[in-house]
Amino acid sequence: MLNLKTLVFGALIAAASAGAMARPMEHDRDRFDDIDARQARQAARIDAALHDGRLSRREYRALQREQAAIRRYEAQAKADGFLSRAERRDLEAMLDRASRHIRNS
Repeated sequence: MLNLKTLVFGALIAAASAGAMARPMEHDRDRFDDIDARQARQAARIDAALHDGRLSRREYRALQREQAAIRRYEAQAKADGFLSRAERRDLEAMLDRASRHIRNS
């Protein structure tokens, strides 16, 4: 009888914790949104610079390739539904570098 109670209790605990682990925590969602918003602002800056004539087509393509590399890394980092400190730091460094490239183009 005791083993059955222990088994049922363990199953309930496992089921409850599985639901909590299945979705990203809210603060992780905020981190994702912050990075996504920053990427959107950079894309808008690149497009505006092209349309204003401040970028050549070649510079535009180089900046677009850099943005695509950032998106690929972001997708890889987010694949597990969690963004580690190291992954966030890497993404922010990539975005900082891209921002400098946009500004200096």
